[in-house]
Amino acid sequence: MSKTTSPTPTAVIFDLGKVLLDFDYGIVARRLAAHSGRDAEQIRGLLDQSPLLHRFESGRMTNDEFFREVSALTGYTGVFEEFADIFGDIFAPIAPMIDLHAQLRARGVPTFIFSNTNDLAIRHIRANFPFFANFTGYIYSHEARAMKPDARIYEVIEQRTQRTGAALLYVDDRKENVDAGAARGWRVVHHETPEQTIAAVRAAGLL
Repeated sequence: MSKTTSPTPTAVIFDLGKVLLDFDYGIVARRLAAHSGRDAEQIRGLLDQSPLLHRFESGRMTNDEFFREVSALTGYTGVFEEFADIFGDIFAPIAPMIDLHAQLRARGVPTFIFSNTNDLAIRHIRANFPFFANFTGYIYSHEARAMKPDARIYEVIEQRTQRTGAALLYVDDRKENVDAGAARGWRVVHHETPEQTIAAVRAAGLL
């Protein structure tokens, strides 16, 4: 029997947090604690993967509503503009992955951001990380009003990219998210290290 090979994907979908940018809610917790009546660990518990953050990142709260609720829960006494700067400033670049994206773009491969995120984070990233301007498109949970691994937001990807199945190569650090992509026939990479992901992209025929 002849060995069958998968076709080369024609677009790459990148998760953002922990794939292209590292993040740490401990940073915002410590900075907010300096202006509130709670300690940093209590504040981190209110924010990091919490129901409050889920509401914000699924588009069910405005920036101002989120600010007011966090202020009420923590005793934060600063103004919104200060809060926005503090809340957004939690990211650090993952250089090998940003370089991988640059290589794909140089080869003419369409690339997309696919992220459970919020407007405050995206504002900060746009202003501080120049590579972020160089994607073909962006799909955010707070705009789609659905969060990975909800099937609805994967449908948005297919609509925006005009691709389905193995034409899409999807990179994400959360297994439940890549599993949802694999269930739709996408090629997926469960990101654990840059080296492993770069090797998988090369094996897919894109480098």
